[in-house]
Amino acid sequence: MYLGEIARIKVGLVVSRKKAEVDLEVKAEYPLISLKNIQADGTFTDEPIEIFKSKEVLDAEFFTREGNILVRLSHPNTAVLIDKEQEGLLIPSYFANVEIIDTNVLPGYVAWYLNTDKVKGELLKSQMGSHIPSTNKQILEKISIPELDLSKQQMITELQQLYRKEKRLYQKLMAEKEKFYKAVTYSIIKMNEG
Repeated sequence: MYLGEIARIKVGLVVSRKKAEVDLEVKAEYPLISLKNIQADGTFTDEPIEIFKSKEVLDAEFFTREGNILVRLSHPNTAVLIDKEQEGLLIPSYFANVEIIDTNVLPGYVAWYLNTDKVKGELLKSQMGSHIPSTNKQILEKISIPELDLSKQQMITELQQLYRKEKRLYQKLMAEKEKFYKAVTYSIIKMNEG
């Protein structure tokens, strides 16, 4: 099955066309997702979400919804599944918003598959553009998604969630170890001075 058969795919908003140049033009302010908010493994960073000042009120179609998948249109084409906490973010044009419409397909499974080396390699080969090569909606629509029954899709989704949770815990542990290491070495130097 092709992604275009199981999902609605829409490229985000060209924000430069809606940006208020001066404060008098501002009609609305929106939280804007940017490349720095997405990690290469398809998770959100701790970077703050920037605020976009718009000269018009924007349509709901340009905002993230739980269960949708954002796909970065330039290399490394990271896909990220939107959770409840990331709802309502303005999607700029360097992302595509993928909304799964087939009830026999889990968004978590599709997000996982879009982040596989196989898909990223195919997207890299098909990218176009001279300055910043990028993928377009038509290329995304033609990505072939392996058909699996719902229970197997669920297994992959849950395994992916466990892996990410474990990875985050490991990263926190490493950060704490780094602080501990610095504190111990600093205290050894202080003891030597004293």
